[in-house]
Amino acid sequence: MTKEKPSLYIVPTPIGNLGDITLRALDVLKSVDSILAEDTRTSSVLLNHYQISKPLQSFHIFNEHQSLQRIIKKMNDGEAMALISDAGTPGISDPGFLLIRECLKNNLSVECLPGATALIPALVKSGFPTDRFVFEGFLPHKKGRQTLLKELAEEERTIVLYESPYRLIKTLEQINEYMGEDRMVSVSRELTKLHEETKTGTAAEVIRHFQEKQVKGEIVLIISGKSKKKDDT
Repeated sequence: MTKEKPSLYIVPTPIGNLGDITLRALDVLKSVDSILAEDTRTSSVLLNHYQISKPLQSFHIFNEHQSLQRIIKKMNDGEAMALISDAGTPGISDPGFLLIRECLKNNLSVECLPGATALIPALVKSGFPTDRFVFEGFLPHKKGRQTLLKELAEEERTIVLYESPYRLIKTLEQINEYMGEDRMVSVSRELTKLHEETKTGTAAEVIRHFQEKQVKGEIVLIISGKSKKKDDT
């Protein structure tokens, strides 16, 4: 039985080092009719590096609702597309979920390639338990932020967050406030790039480390789960 050719390929792209793209990802990007990109300027750097010349269409959080039906129509007409984000796997704190859901509603085949994502290297490097963890993406900026932090303070699994350099200190200070200054955290930034850095320690120690420097780059924040208290009775 011949496998149905996908209408949409979800293609992870490097989170920093361009050498981290897979051979299969390159083959797919060369074979599709067009590529949906979160930022066509960013994606052009990668595609030009590997001499891939395909029509690029902008697909990001601000236009995905408006673009959805137009893209679905093209796929129904037989066009094969690849979806890429600026870095990592589309759909993981990046546009992609709505398009994938709409493809499945329209009985269009979707294939997701394995590949780069920032959270797994940061999680492994933290030295915290990896057998059970919870991924929360970006914390809410305002509404619901404190409520979620209070809930996460009771979480026994390792917690994975994404954060911007501009809010890192604020988030660390809130972890210190709601989870305690002795809660262990690990901050990884600029993963796979020249200035890659991981700092692991108590919340108080990591705050002091990053207060003394200008923080740049995308950040993955790992928080150790709440310790289980043994019943002494």
